[in-house]
Amino acid sequence: MTFAVSLIERVIEEKADGDPDLAELIRNDLAKEIGKNILNIKPGSDDAAKLKINLMEKNMWSQYMEVGLGPDAEVFTKAQIMSSVGHLDKIGIHPMSSWNNPEPEIVLAVNSKGKILGVTLGNDVNLRDVEGRSALLLGRAKDNNGSCSIGPFIRVFDENFDINNVKQAVVSLSIDGSDSYHLKGQSQMTKISREPEDLVNQVINSHHQYPDGLMLFLGTMFTPIDDRDHAGHGFTHKVGDVVKISSPEIGTLINIVDHTNNIPPWGFGVYDLMKNLCSRGLLV
Repeated sequence: MTFAVSLIERVIEEKADGDPDLAELIRNDLAKEIGKNILNIKPGSDDAAKLKINLMEKNMWSQYMEVGLGPDAEVFTKAQIMSSVGHLDKIGIHPMSSWNNPEPEIVLAVNSKGKILGVTLGNDVNLRDVEGRSALLLGRAKDNNGSCSIGPFIRVFDENFDINNVKQAVVSLSIDGSDSYHLKGQSQMTKISREPEDLVNQVINSHHQYPDGLMLFLGTMFTPIDDRDHAGHGFTHKVGDVVKISSPEIGTLINIVDHTNNIPPWGFGVYDLMKNLCSRGLLV
């Protein structure tokens, strides 16, 4: 919940109880109550606290707004170790889901000390109907075969490219379906509500560590809402969709959508990695 536009869409999912038929009506109601004010509110600020009181009085406050506008960011583990897929691999949507979308994101490579070493692109695939029914179903909505894509490479920081370049990055999304559907959009990192360094500090600190480092997704920049099949239903994926996420200084990440049960199950874990390294004499 680090971009206002995606925050609003999460609130819509919650208020609609995962039903896309209700999304447009709720989106219009939220626009009347919140308008563009939310775009300029800094999380954890006095203005955010005042907005919370106002929306609570109207029964419009949400757990998503709490992590989007409150002092504490939403941080969760997306995928088990080494389960992410890469460039040109298939990404997965659960076959029971009828409302889902890609989540194009900037991804930071962070070491165990909390130092940001580089950046890449990611797709945090999400099932909107599942998470909309209950935020406690986040694992079901988020952690599935092929639901985490990273690539095409990590651009390591140097004297010519650092975190300041990341903060000015522009990310583009395109989706091409076998049904001749085409979606294209663009967003800017300048619209992020929380500083990337703050997010890193909320992940790695005296209370919580990652001894092997981590890849930190900074939040989706936009959630597609254009109608694909039916008026008012918005966007959802279809098998065969080609998803392209790109940024001029970071590259292009391309994935093809399939059902999670058709994507090869992840069977190579840490034990297999250690055994493989030992067998090649690379670990003693």
